[in-house]
Amino acid sequence: MPKESFFKNRIRSIGYALKGMFLLLRTEASIKIQFVIALLMTAAGFYFEISAFEWIMQLFAIGLVMGIEGVNTAIEKIADYIQPDQDPKIGLIKDISAGAVMIVSIVASIIGLIIYIPKFG
Repeated sequence: MPKESFFKNRIRSIGYALKGMFLLLRTEASIKIQFVIALLMTAAGFYFEISAFEWIMQLFAIGLVMGIEGVNTAIEKIADYIQPDQDPKIGLIKDISAGAVMIVSIVASIIGLIIYIPKFG
């Protein structure tokens, strides 16, 4: 069987990534919440006519939170697959993964406050 071309391989990889993204959005409550928040913040950005730099920071924050949330979900799924029973070590791994989401969520919230508090002043 001939080796698949680089271009076909990239297209296939993009397909898998899109499948994963839509699977996350359809099945995971935390991602659904983050997505709604992202839509609200995007609408706020248009309403308040934020600057290009503010858009960059806001989009970076949204992408980082949603990306880390996706990684957290993957870690939880693989941990549950490896050890379906309660296990303190698996629990620690899941807590650390959730903690990473919390860190980026706090930073994203601070970025949002830095952008939007002056708009109300």
